[in-house]
Amino acid sequence: MAYRFYGWQDAVVPAISGEYKGITTPRDLYDVLSGIWCEYTCAPRLRDGWSPENRTLGQCSITAFLVQDIFGGKVYGILRDGGNYHCYNVVGDVVFDLTSEQFGDEILDYRDNPEQFREVHFEKEEKRLRYEYLKDRLKEVTGGKT
Repeated sequence: MAYRFYGWQDAVVPAISGEYKGITTPRDLYDVLSGIWCEYTCAPRLRDGWSPENRTLGQCSITAFLVQDIFGGKVYGILRDGGNYHCYNVVGDVVFDLTSEQFGDEILDYRDNPEQFREVHFEKEEKRLRYEYLKDRLKEVTGGKT
């Protein structure tokens, strides 16, 4: 598979959780999530623009925190117009962003961004529920426990 997400070349960090059968690298996770991301998992404010052709739209924070569950590391955010953060992952010295394709040809700056915390993001119940749905679907698809 040809990957287009930011950092795909180095996204081979090992999983620290064996909870999801067949998910051993972020590339594996991307492959599976590509069939799970949907309009429901998209941030409500962006749903009008979501499509199967732009499946990573509005999926960043819930995906980044799921990546953190499986691979460890930290979640960082790039401040966007409107005051929202676009979330991505750093594991060790490897930076990758499974949802960067939503920005097309725009080049994002992955340097010197603030760390993001799930406690803050999940204060929004709709976001926490979307994360839990994504996590449950991943467990279903990989044969993990729900």
